[in-house]
Amino acid sequence: MISYDVVEWGKPLQRQEWPTPEPTGTEVLLKLKYCGVCHSDVHIRDGYFELGGGKRFHMSDRGMKPPVTLGHEPFGTVIAAGPDAGNVPIGQDRLVCPWIGCGKCVRCLEGQDNHCMTPQWVGIQRQGGYADHLLIPHPRYLVDASGIDPAWAATLACSGLTTFSAVNQLAPIPKDEWVMVLGAGGLGLMSIGMLRALGHEKIIAVDIDPAKFAAAREEGAAATVNGRDPDALKQVQSIAGGPLYGAVDLVNSTDTATLAFAAMRKGGRIILVGLYGGEIPLSLVTVVQRALTIVGSNVGTVAELKSVVQLAREGKLRPIPIECRPLSEVSRTLDELKAGKVNGRVVARID
Repeated sequence: MISYDVVEWGKPLQRQEWPTPEPTGTEVLLKLKYCGVCHSDVHIRDGYFELGGGKRFHMSDRGMKPPVTLGHEPFGTVIAAGPDAGNVPIGQDRLVCPWIGCGKCVRCLEGQDNHCMTPQWVGIQRQGGYADHLLIPHPRYLVDASGIDPAWAATLACSGLTTFSAVNQLAPIPKDEWVMVLGAGGLGLMSIGMLRALGHEKIIAVDIDPAKFAAAREEGAAATVNGRDPDALKQVQSIAGGPLYGAVDLVNSTDTATLAFAAMRKGGRIILVGLYGGEIPLSLVTVVQRALTIVGSNVGTVAELKSVVQLAREGKLRPIPIECRPLSEVSRTLDELKAGKVNGRVVARID
């Protein structure tokens, strides 16, 4: 098998060759067709996440040691399974839920593998999808995405699932209330689409790149605001006729979080998703007096991914702009994501 790996943190991915794995026990082997390229892999390739205040979380602290294969939005054909895997759909295409837990703790037994304290996430603790084969530990992480475009289906494993889980933490959203989506890149567009799929229309998209506004409006944003404008807060509240019901921050920088907190009404809900890196001073008394809810939302569950696929299959969730590129161009794609030059999503095509 071949893969494109981080051989040295911060350097371009390198093509590698490995023996094709053979599944044992409950394991399942897929021949991959697509893998979405997610912005979080920009940080992982660099070897760290910015935490704000000059602090960093290094991937080596998660036990990652190069060479490692990134990629956590895999889609492919099931080609083999271990003797204990049960009834496995050999020869059929499946989307992989990459957020795999230990399978034994309370969170995993509740179906919340994404909250497992000893995770085995694809592309982080486990080998990822920037490869032509992928081994997963159990068929329960396979999701049938038949009936929708497979390249788009791949992106649902992270951006679709992440935004579905985040947006649902705002629910139920009153019809006459306004929600702000901070960031109009791939995750932002998916968040707007997810809000629309769940029946909400009063959406303000905020970004610092006006070139992304047309796509945000096409996806369903009712209004757009440039976050760099000195009066961005005034613009947002003028559109909404006052403070907002909630916000989903797909960037999570000092600037976006500051805007989100300032824009909220009493009882407002702020869902923090992005991994850009930042921190803000926070008055705890103000949080109490304004009855704010602050939620950190991190990916989602297998059950939620199945719900996302169903929304797509029913046509309630529309595809965002997607460009397919050969897997060999994945490192260039990460460079463009880092530079903010990608509109929508890029999916690696694995021939």
